[in-house]
Amino acid sequence: MQILFCVGKSYVPIHRKMADQLEAMGAHVRCLMYDQALDKELIKKSIRDCEVCITAIAPCDREVIEAAPNLRYILKTGTGLDNVAISDATDRGILVSNAPGGNATSVAEMAFGQMISLSRMIPMLDRGTKKGEWPSGEAYELDGKTVGIIGFGSIGQKVAQFAGGFTMRVLAFGNYQDQDAASRLHATFVDLDRLLREADYIVISTALSSSNYHLIDQHAIDKMKTTAFLVNISRGALIDEQVLLDALKKKRLAGAALDVFEQEPPESLPDLDNLIVSPHVAGTTRESIARVARVTVENVRKFMNHEQPDFVVNTEALRQNQ
Repeated sequence: MQILFCVGKSYVPIHRKMADQLEAMGAHVRCLMYDQALDKELIKKSIRDCEVCITAIAPCDREVIEAAPNLRYILKTGTGLDNVAISDATDRGILVSNAPGGNATSVAEMAFGQMISLSRMIPMLDRGTKKGEWPSGEAYELDGKTVGIIGFGSIGQKVAQFAGGFTMRVLAFGNYQDQDAASRLHATFVDLDRLLREADYIVISTALSSSNYHLIDQHAIDKMKTTAFLVNISRGALIDEQVLLDALKKKRLAGAALDVFEQEPPESLPDLDNLIVSPHVAGTTRESIARVARVTVENVRKFMNHEQPDFVVNTEALRQNQ
């Protein structure tokens, strides 16, 4: 079996171990490293004879799928599938799976790190103190505040779980409402307008789709408290970045933390004390990478042995393969 592994930057340290495990099962693995995996023409050339494609952020869109006549299975080393043309894969009977929950703890911990860093101005205080200054500013506690979680899947639920440790009030918004989880985690589902109006902290953890592009726009920001903090650990295109940056410059919001951007890396970012940025690393910890790697290798093993892989997202294609 021919496998194309488009290695995400997080998996560079362990990609050889993963490839060795797959080859021990009888597969032949070609690896495109992070920079190579950004070259669509190289992907199309490399995938031509492959039956399986493993991808992180590399595109597996219609062009790539059409260039792979033998392709039968696409695996995403993560949760978000916005770089995979699921409908085109389904039309071809190609299975698509991801690894939901594998990085939920890492991403949720990052969200709380960002929330605390914003509330206590940790990056600004760090920079100033190292310069020999003795800075100060207005700080906030998380204790007793309201956190609004947009997207209540595995990551959103982890955020809610951690919020309990800070005795925070939890509001949630999402198309899929897991009422059992909400009850267990003391979260209340509300509409988006109410969440925007009432939350002191807003954490975006929903998947990107055509329906929620620029979900946080000028209209949404106008509804938020001037003391609110916004944290995005999902996808950059969920926020109209220019509108947000203008709001931060004008102190219309207290602050924002962005781990993701509509264009990655972003061309330029303003040097603002109320803006914290990081290079799409919320889900990147040694533990989460190891968990996702295990799921990925095991799902390839199942596929090679004609077993049903876990976390298949296009069940119609699964039925076509039965």
